[in-house]
Amino acid sequence: KKHLTKGKALCFSHGFGIEYKEQTGIIPPKDVDVLLVAPKGSGLNVRRNFLNGAGINSSFAVFQDATGKGEERCLALGIAVGSGFLFRTTFKREVTSDLVGERGALMGCLAAMVEAQYETLRANGHSPSEAFNESCEELTQSLIRLVDENGMDWMYKNCSATAQHGALKWRPIFKKALSPVFKSLYKSVATGKECKEVIRDCGTADYKEKLDAQLDEIGNSEMWQAGKVCRSLRPHEKARTSTVGTAGRKTN
Repeated sequence: KKHLTKGKALCFSHGFGIEYKEQTGIIPPKDVDVLLVAPKGSGLNVRRNFLNGAGINSSFAVFQDATGKGEERCLALGIAVGSGFLFRTTFKREVTSDLVGERGALMGCLAAMVEAQYETLRANGHSPSEAFNESCEELTQSLIRLVDENGMDWMYKNCSATAQHGALKWRPIFKKALSPVFKSLYKSVATGKECKEVIRDCGTADYKEKLDAQLDEIGNSEMWQAGKVCRSLRPHEKARTSTVGTAGRKTN
């Protein structure tokens, strides 16, 4: 903090620290800019997109403009990290939508959804490879790429009639079942309950050990072990892992 002198900028990639400043203790001096550039993706993908020139969408916000150049500096920072598109937000809206998204469709709900379908298929006699392919592999390797290319309706248009009919029938059923959960999730974020739990749980001395144990439970589950095998069998993965041995022979 002693180096945060007049005219400098304090930059964030997430709204958490400032929006919950009473809990985090991050209280910026009044004579510095406080800026936000929040890439909409993991650090790994931000870096990958930066290196290949594709960029990644980011939100931006100015919490405190002490120099009068806060927005200009903020946009420059967004361009510098490789943002392909920047949209305006506030620290509060960014952290609220981000916490809901991570806990919901982007990570928490996504993991639970594919696991629930996988376990249902396995319970009814389907093999691990078949259950994984129908629950996750086709989603990530085919369908979600069509959504990315031109939207959800485009993906539907490029699937079979049986897939279209079934998806359109079950979509409102799933939405009705999930809407109350998302409303509860939003309330938990908006009231600060999620913030308190994050600070409490991530601040313990043994947090990393507990996190590793939880992640190992996922990674070592039958579903994701099956996924590991399926990924190794992808044609491009087999080509990538093929190497030239010391005697000049190609080995797998």
